[in-house]
Amino acid sequence: MSELKTPQAGDDHDADDNVVALLMRQHGDIRNLFDEVESGSGDERRDAFRRLVRLLAVHETAEEEVVHPYARRALSGGAQVVDDRLAEEKAAKESLATLDDLDTDDPTFMPRFLKLRKDVQEHARAEERYEFIHIRRSTDAVNLAAMAAAVKAAEAIAPTRPHPGVESAAANVVLGPVAAVIDRTRDAVRKALDQDGSS
Repeated sequence: MSELKTPQAGDDHDADDNVVALLMRQHGDIRNLFDEVESGSGDERRDAFRRLVRLLAVHETAEEEVVHPYARRALSGGAQVVDDRLAEEKAAKESLATLDDLDTDDPTFMPRFLKLRKDVQEHARAEERYEFIHIRRSTDAVNLAAMAAAVKAAEAIAPTRPHPGVESAAANVVLGPVAAVIDRTRDAVRKALDQDGSS
């Protein structure tokens, strides 16, 4: 079993070879972008929101393709834990898609944005508590590194907009072009895992 470590801000080396540290760092980046959107205005807010949308889409796709399947198989009660996270992710994607259709200066934007922020933060805490801590404790360094590589591969080709309803393979088939992005993401994940000798 690998040594337990808590990721520190700026600990980029650990994030390079540990999927939990990588995703925890992204959770911090997401929190910071929520702050930027909330405190900004005009073009500054629009730019921060665009970056937030991109990071959330990439982050959730990577989790859906790499972390959740592993947690489902490897953790005690993993199926229920993952099902709960997927339901949270679907709701967040729906909210994000609605916000993405609004201008950040729209009077309805900020109340909806603050609700999304609360939901995403609760979701991140649940992932950290029910998935990440157990993955870190029960997974060897080789598999943590392989999953980190797969997450990075998924990030390279993940969708740049939220797509609610693509949390399952069956839904991916129905969505056409979105499914192509997910398929490329899945292929990149599998290729990255195969190169590391993991499955």
